[in-house]
Amino acid sequence: MEEAAAVPAGERPGDRPGTGPAPGGADDAERIEDVLARPVVAAVEALGGYGGLVYLRSHDRRSLVLCVVAGVPRSLLKPWWRIPVGGALPVAEAYRSGGRLWLPDERATMLRFPQFTAALPYSFASAYQPVTVGGETVGVLVVLRSATREPMGAATVARVLHDAGRSMEERLTGFVRRAPVPAASPAPAPTDTDTGTPAVAEAVAYRTEYDDQPVSVRLPTQPTHTLRLGMVEWDLDSDRWWADDEALALLGLARKDFGGTMADIEARVSPDDVHELRTCRSDARAGLRIGYRRLRVLDERAEDGRPRYRPVELWGHVVRAGSAGRLLVGALVDAAGGVTASEAAERLPDGLFSLDQDGRVTYANQRCVELLGCGRDELLGHYPWQVITWLHDPDYEDRYRAAMLSQEPVSYPVRDPNGAWLGFVLYPGVHGLTGRVFRTGPPAGAVAGPVSEAGAAPGTAPGTAFGGGTAGTAPRGTDLAAPPPAEVAAPRTGALYHVVQMASALTEAATVMDVCRAVSEQLLPAFGARELALYAVRDERMHLLWESGYPEGFLAPFEGTPLDSELPGVHALTTRLPLFYESPEELTGAYPGITLDRMRAWAFLPLIASGRPVGSCILGWEVLRRFTPDERSALIALSGLAAQALERARLYDAESAVARGLQEGLLPHRLPAIEGLVSTGRYLPGTQGMAIGGDWYDVIRTERGVALVIGDVEGHSVQAAAVMGQLRSAVHAFAASGHPPQEVITHTNRLLADLEADAFATCCYVELDPDTGRAFAVRAGHPPPLLRHPDGRTETLDLAGGVMLGVEANAFYPVTALTLAPGSVLALYTDGLVEQPGSDIETGIEAVRRTLAHSGADSVEELADQLVKTARRVDDRPDDVALLLTAYRRAPGD
Repeated sequence: MEEAAAVPAGERPGDRPGTGPAPGGADDAERIEDVLARPVVAAVEALGGYGGLVYLRSHDRRSLVLCVVAGVPRSLLKPWWRIPVGGALPVAEAYRSGGRLWLPDERATMLRFPQFTAALPYSFASAYQPVTVGGETVGVLVVLRSATREPMGAATVARVLHDAGRSMEERLTGFVRRAPVPAASPAPAPTDTDTGTPAVAEAVAYRTEYDDQPVSVRLPTQPTHTLRLGMVEWDLDSDRWWADDEALALLGLARKDFGGTMADIEARVSPDDVHELRTCRSDARAGLRIGYRRLRVLDERAEDGRPRYRPVELWGHVVRAGSAGRLLVGALVDAAGGVTASEAAERLPDGLFSLDQDGRVTYANQRCVELLGCGRDELLGHYPWQVITWLHDPDYEDRYRAAMLSQEPVSYPVRDPNGAWLGFVLYPGVHGLTGRVFRTGPPAGAVAGPVSEAGAAPGTAPGTAFGGGTAGTAPRGTDLAAPPPAEVAAPRTGALYHVVQMASALTEAATVMDVCRAVSEQLLPAFGARELALYAVRDERMHLLWESGYPEGFLAPFEGTPLDSELPGVHALTTRLPLFYESPEELTGAYPGITLDRMRAWAFLPLIASGRPVGSCILGWEVLRRFTPDERSALIALSGLAAQALERARLYDAESAVARGLQEGLLPHRLPAIEGLVSTGRYLPGTQGMAIGGDWYDVIRTERGVALVIGDVEGHSVQAAAVMGQLRSAVHAFAASGHPPQEVITHTNRLLADLEADAFATCCYVELDPDTGRAFAVRAGHPPPLLRHPDGRTETLDLAGGVMLGVEANAFYPVTALTLAPGSVLALYTDGLVEQPGSDIETGIEAVRRTLAHSGADSVEELADQLVKTARRVDDRPDDVALLLTAYRRAPGD
């Protein structure tokens, strides 16, 4: 066996101690996918399911990202690898609410989440369990189950989900504590001295956030027949490999190309099975025997260069080899199929084929290849809808999706290019799918006769299937010959369902950026595109609104392009006709000299709203692509939705800009300098609705000293800002004219009631004498002020208060007397600073009080920044925030 060794210089890994990554090195670091894998598999088995998923929150907290997949193909779920936290999907709902969900069938799903059913109109049951760490929700566990299986009671499901959630929390908690802190990450927050509870929020955040691709975890499987066998040795301490010629052949490696490293092995293994290989290493190090471990390795590439995979199994056990440490001695076994089963299948009159979990063909009998009209070698390792041109239709791939997600047999007729009808029956399982194909008669209403070579969807007329153009006179270069079928990527499935999903997302988008983000999040995954650019027309020129996936600076030369330019994006808009280019040759033939990047297919869609040109949407694909009529129709419909939403958002942004200008003009540009006092203010607009509100603050000189005022008009609109301006002016006038605090608030309340503005407001008014520190405070439905004493003790002032302004014209507002010692700091704020979704206002006030008490800020400005820091970092801020901070130093000479 030494002659067959495939290690550089003829050395085996055990002969070279210390080579390769050392234990505990970067390659040996614990991964969050490893932590989650076992609980996912256990939950699927406990619920009798066929698939499990774990979503974790993204770094920006806007999305839930698929981290672990078990039992379901990653590619099948690609449109849902990343979903918005605010989406109308059960995963997002479970995350936002922190409660588990059980949807036992399609009807229950449709009643609660109709948009989800529109996107995935298949019959299956699903369960959702929030994943928490330290009381904080960091993700969601999803278990998929066949809806036709024996029903499972809600109590049983709840118990299983509870146990699974607890197991995940325990494992993640240990992971968070063990994981090293990245050099660029902040250290965990210090222990909170008030509560004694470790502040681990930041540690939980950066250790449980996820923005990578999902990792596939294989559910337990039964062994299969073996054909070929090769011997291997794996040094578990240095990760060095030795393999004989047969093992190298199974891996598709030549001896001269094999470096004996773990990287060499992983490069030959399917990305979906790299986790399985790493799990073998972990189990072997733990002393477990390795057997039935199925991996897919790269086989010889097809002539078109696309990869295909051969299934192999890894077997072995660990032995001690002296100074060489721990060796896994074992074998790679060819698991491509069993001779006996293959012979039996060849005797059947029907065609039989098998697809792996990802949808690639792993077996086809002779009758199958005869009926499909292609060679077995062409099929093996490929998606059938890629190889067989007349199966290249979203509807057929959608049948595969329906079978895999419902875990129930699916049957449908297909017409081949010669006009003959074939029946397909798909029998799904958790590790793949077995299919049967046979001759059958035409379905009722089908059109007889042969079809075009491109094929046709079920029941369509001859020659109407693929590559058809859009109605009207198309601009130059469109509808040229389609690229060779072998080079064409399969279209995304369920494209039309994403029309409903995107329409729902756009109804919730308010601003132009909201619309652009919704279009990007929905359109790119729905159709498998890699690049998206949105342009808007302004002053007869095209201006970029949004880009995703483009090389840095690539679009810069196109900024401000005039509408008479010879560019496809401009022509699509000016002619109001969409342009589809299925290859670079098509695009460069229509527009010689146009600058291209790595994309190989494009769609240029006009954005037309109410008959008026708004802009263009440009999509790019990395592979050649044949656009089917359904895809073209869906893209055109989606561009119309985007145009209407974009036009609405532009009007909204314009109104918001006017409103924000009004509000900024009404707030004080600077606060007056008062001897003995240092005051500063902060204002943060909300990020929802009009993004403006009625919060205000002011510092006013009075006959008795200075008035510190803060208020909040309900609502977020131009009217709220206008009412705020009126109230601020009224308070300023009453205070400056010598009225005491109680009268200022009483008169202001009566004024608001008389205005009949259908608005209410809260207010806190404190009049302070800088010479003595004596103060009188009046509160009208407003949150209580905070006072930090010179010794650092901080309290929430218990001020007597009255109702909100504008509620009752003759309301009474009591006055509370206070005394501020030199060195005190008084904080007035609006509810936006202390209110957070899912928690009460008292909790928020206490959090701000603790920050004020323990701050080591050297100035009032720095202290104000610290108090609004948390609110400033929140992307989804439902209310605006106002803060007036005053440090009392006492006037000089007193």
